[in-house]
Amino acid sequence: MPTHSEDAELLGVASLVVCYGKFVNADKKITNELPNGRTQFAPTVHSHRIIKSLDFREKINLSLEYKKEYRIMADEILENEVAGNFIHDFIKEDIAEGGRFEGKEVHTRFPPEPNGYLHIGHAKAICIDFGTAERFGGKCNLRMDDTNPTKEDVEYVDAIKEDIAWLGFSWGDRFYFASQYFDKMYEFAIELIKKGLAYVCELSPEEMRENRGDLSHPAKSPYRDRPIEESLDLFERMKNGEFPDGKMTLRAKIDLTSGNFNMRDPVLYRINRIKHHRTGDKWCIYPMYDFAHPIEDALEGITHSLCSLEFEDHRPLYDWVINNISVPAKPRQIEFARLGINNTVMSKRKLRKLVEENYVNGWDDPRMPTLCGLRRRGYTPASIRNFCERIGVAKATSTVEYSFLEHCLREDLNETAQRTMAVLRPVKLIITNYPEDKTETFEVENNPNRPEDGTRTVTFSRELFIEQDDFMEEPVKGYFRMFPGNEVRLKTTYIVKCTGCKKDENGNVIEVYAEYDPETRGGNAPDGRKIKGTIHWVDAKTASTAEVRLYDNLFTVPDPDVGDKNFLDYLNPNSLEILTNCKVEPAMASAEAPKSYQFMRLGYFCVDKDSTPEKPVFNRSVSLKDSFKKK
Repeated sequence: MPTHSEDAELLGVASLVVCYGKFVNADKKITNELPNGRTQFAPTVHSHRIIKSLDFREKINLSLEYKKEYRIMADEILENEVAGNFIHDFIKEDIAEGGRFEGKEVHTRFPPEPNGYLHIGHAKAICIDFGTAERFGGKCNLRMDDTNPTKEDVEYVDAIKEDIAWLGFSWGDRFYFASQYFDKMYEFAIELIKKGLAYVCELSPEEMRENRGDLSHPAKSPYRDRPIEESLDLFERMKNGEFPDGKMTLRAKIDLTSGNFNMRDPVLYRINRIKHHRTGDKWCIYPMYDFAHPIEDALEGITHSLCSLEFEDHRPLYDWVINNISVPAKPRQIEFARLGINNTVMSKRKLRKLVEENYVNGWDDPRMPTLCGLRRRGYTPASIRNFCERIGVAKATSTVEYSFLEHCLREDLNETAQRTMAVLRPVKLIITNYPEDKTETFEVENNPNRPEDGTRTVTFSRELFIEQDDFMEEPVKGYFRMFPGNEVRLKTTYIVKCTGCKKDENGNVIEVYAEYDPETRGGNAPDGRKIKGTIHWVDAKTASTAEVRLYDNLFTVPDPDVGDKNFLDYLNPNSLEILTNCKVEPAMASAEAPKSYQFMRLGYFCVDKDSTPEKPVFNRSVSLKDSFKKK
């Protein structure tokens, strides 16, 4: 039998097990029924760490023999963990005995273009690239693909690094730029020319398109048989700036009859006199991505180059480049389907249009699908990683409901967010039989799911604020909140009975009146009478006034950019509602961004970066109601 300390240590290990985004906290009570009648521990989303130790099962079995439940939990999680996905299957084959990477460390990379902010689609790729390396005990590089000098911006580089670190991934000291390999790329291009595998072509882009051919006719280039020495001379002169932009290109000499048009002598270099953000004016020729990408991977010792599905047809060219130049490694490219998600757009061009034409308030507008926008909205790293794990990795393109992303956030914040009371559309409630000079205090739990988070003190007095829709002078059927003659429970405090209201000259209710039952302190009736309605409130004496921003979908249709649609025609005019007279507990005035809270009965909200103690500002992250339908 293990000692108490050993047992506690191993339970701590078990509590950090994660499989496909379902986190298991092993020190909680057993609550979930399994189909075979057994039970397992309730899933939570606290843990961010993955247990990858090969002897984990053995440790659990040896040290917790008397705790069968823990062994069952470990077995089931490890069985699912082993299942993996098709990328993991390929990698297992590659690193197994006799595989192409036998004995090598799994090495991946994430290579974004620094020409925009990362969005939720990139998060999937980040989780695949970094997560795959983590799973196999390997490493993942972060590389900026800055081969195109017309689009790069240092602002984007910094934002990309911030987003990846926020998600909880680390590239260590392995941060690179494609541009740092420009000299080597030029050398490899010369190597191809000398081997008779590349030539300088003088066809203009229009002429190249005209001579591309079709499935029945080969492509053409009158320069394909240009002598090697002549191509070497022209290529050097291209580099030296002797020709205008677009005058010449360097093309690979592969197969003009190929059914894969990417192999019909693709362009490797083009002339482009644009100042590069890192290399300045050193270069006036720049490599194409299909040439640069495999070279970068090979020079960094990448074993598995994980790409989105649109690069599947480019894989033969990737392999051709690797196999025909003197690089130190031969990576394997594997493709997976991109993330498709409804109710938004993820084209960088379209997102840039939204920002630059002021349809939204910047890249971090909480309505945007960018990671900085989601972060400002209140999304957590755990919720996004959980989402990416649970949608899985596939070869077929599919679309995920945006509501499932919200579902993952709701799951996380339900466990972690502190509760507080806030009134968004306030009306004053006056308890007429409560002493005017009296104030009481009550202890309210911060999070019922985390007793260790303790309690907070709230004040209660004669005048309170409640939600306008928590009072109805003439109630509809099934309405159990406040109306004349009805009793409701004020959260944690007393049962009160509504006695009437006061209206202004326009018929709007400006005050609600009630009487409290002093014998019901804590909210329970000594005589056992049932109270169907419980509402939240804020003490008018101590409440702080806050601004609350209510965000909704940016578009009115699930697929705003499908087919011939102009996505701007489907912008939702009600995607943002700003409330400026909300009442919150006084401690909320000093809350700091980006902390999240559950506004009781209303939803999950986070502190916005615009918030100050004098003017607190909160963003609605997600409502309490879960619109995602569990299958």
